[in-house]
Amino acid sequence: MVNAMSKVYFLPIEKIDRFNEFIKFCGIIENIIKENDIVAIKVHFGEKDNRGHVKPLYVKSVVRLLKERAAKPFLTDANTIYLGARADAISHIEVAYQHGFTYDVVGCPVIIADGVRGNSYIEVAVDLKHFRKVKIAREIYYSDAIVAITHFKGHEITGFGGAIKNIGMGCAARAGKYEMHNSVLPQVDINRCTACGMCIKWCPASAIHFKEINSKKVAYIDDKKCIGCGECILSCSKFRAITIPWNENVKVCQEKIVEYAYGAVRNKPAMYINFLTFITKYCDCYRTKETPALEDIGVLVSKDIVAIDKASVEIVNKKAGKDLFREFWPNIDWSVQLKYAEELQLGEGKYEMIEYS
Repeated sequence: MVNAMSKVYFLPIEKIDRFNEFIKFCGIIENIIKENDIVAIKVHFGEKDNRGHVKPLYVKSVVRLLKERAAKPFLTDANTIYLGARADAISHIEVAYQHGFTYDVVGCPVIIADGVRGNSYIEVAVDLKHFRKVKIAREIYYSDAIVAITHFKGHEITGFGGAIKNIGMGCAARAGKYEMHNSVLPQVDINRCTACGMCIKWCPASAIHFKEINSKKVAYIDDKKCIGCGECILSCSKFRAITIPWNENVKVCQEKIVEYAYGAVRNKPAMYINFLTFITKYCDCYRTKETPALEDIGVLVSKDIVAIDKASVEIVNKKAGKDLFREFWPNIDWSVQLKYAEELQLGEGKYEMIEYS
């Protein structure tokens, strides 16, 4: 169990040029990483054309410090279930390279954790409320330690996407992602729908087709085929005709993500780095170049996945002068993931903030 007052370290954005020294100051790498450890650096490379992902420059600093410990780091993520540029390992790596995550820049290889087609995983026993076993991407499972580098932002299912989301959803093989999403069913507002067809184009399950309702041609989602991936919501951002209703199913989805995070880091040392920069309404799976909602704030580091996400959301909301994520997604209670993660003893909601000076 994590100590009741976990430490969360904070680097203000005006000192971002001292990021390397800041990571050393936190002292976590020295505490959890041993010589010859194979370390999975869990990042999100950003969907094609996305600008919000963490930049390779900062990842490079973490790689360098891990190598100073004689560890063997690699950058990783798992394939997506939606139709995009990261649905298979070949395309996924190409996007990573396009965004600057090449060996000559960051100093270590990119290895997609669940294989070429996303079907390489190890089942990990968790025996929790929703899952007896979770499907963790194989290369993450076989790593000795995890360093999660997360771009903190809004999210259309969890309210905000932080370290818990990065680890829970991001360390799952494609079959695991289906398991987490399958309780979430989006709905079409026929008054907003323009029948543009973008949702049909991007639906990976072919679950959407046109239907005439009240003498109007609109998109219709077949609940029996829908996998709950949320891709239709992203494709309809212009008209906002597709939403996920806040109900028990969305709460369940958040809890499922937490259970996957539990399985991913079980009996494995981990370090979490949250970048409170380029904070947007949508996650980094969003393809277009979204405008950030407020100024960059800084970087947080902790060994406690709950504490760092709670500190992140509190700092962002304080900076915004409001609950920014509730404003983004009025019907989503983002606290569900924090409360359930604390219930599972993944971490503690109480924390001590230590600012780097």
